[in-house]
Amino acid sequence: MKLKRLVLTGAAGRLGSYLREPLSKLADELVSSDIAADPGKLYPGERYIQADLAKYDEVNALLDGADMVVHFGAIPDEAPFEQILQSNIIGAYNVWEAAFQHGVRRVVYASSIHAVGMHASQDFIGVDAAHRPDTYYGLAKCFAEDLGRMYWEKRGVEAVCLRILSCAQVTSPRALGTWLSYGDLIHLVERAIDTPTTGFAVIYGVSNNDRAPVDNSKAGFLGYRPKDNAEQFAARILAEAKTPDPSDADQMCHGGPFALVPLGQSGQARMNIVNDKKPS
Repeated sequence: MKLKRLVLTGAAGRLGSYLREPLSKLADELVSSDIAADPGKLYPGERYIQADLAKYDEVNALLDGADMVVHFGAIPDEAPFEQILQSNIIGAYNVWEAAFQHGVRRVVYASSIHAVGMHASQDFIGVDAAHRPDTYYGLAKCFAEDLGRMYWEKRGVEAVCLRILSCAQVTSPRALGTWLSYGDLIHLVERAIDTPTTGFAVIYGVSNNDRAPVDNSKAGFLGYRPKDNAEQFAARILAEAKTPDPSDADQMCHGGPFALVPLGQSGQARMNIVNDKKPS
């Protein structure tokens, strides 16, 4: 059944840029939002509202009349705790509380592998792996996942937490396992929206990679069936790679570079992320 109103936070970000058009087709109205003033050209049925996630009144107004919210808005990198606290922790609380107050049925949340980033990379972890955050950024993802579980168990707001691994172009050996293509990202979010009932669920955001380091089998009920495989990039990436170092936390933990950086310092600065944001 088509939704009447769907809200997308983080709409001006790189991942949001790929979600806006497909999500606009799932609802009579897509309300896109970000702290940025202008996301560019709007799609048919899309409306844009500038909002600061750290301000409850703005988030509360944003979710008025919504059936569901796809919450991708946040600082997307490690940062000093006070910054993470405002956008990623208080912002998550504001979204869930406003969702409850407005009777929103489900929150689809962009969580991250960094909620479990200090697990050893050779451990094939499932969706029930214990939280082991690698940064303040990862800690905020743990908070939001627990918040989502609590709001489901205490207040009946469903939540699907998408632990995204690496949704960016493949530029490192680690990404041969962690890659999530934009096509599979869209499919993942669509399944998180159109599955009839979810309760509280966690699912890894990863493509159908031969070297995928996580186990999604317990989230199979969502019907997420990724099609893309990073193995197509393996020959080039491995030929260009440096000699592996088993003493390097960057290479030995699920969180990759985030497991190595000092708290409060950028993890993305150690990654070659291509800014291929979709033009609007």
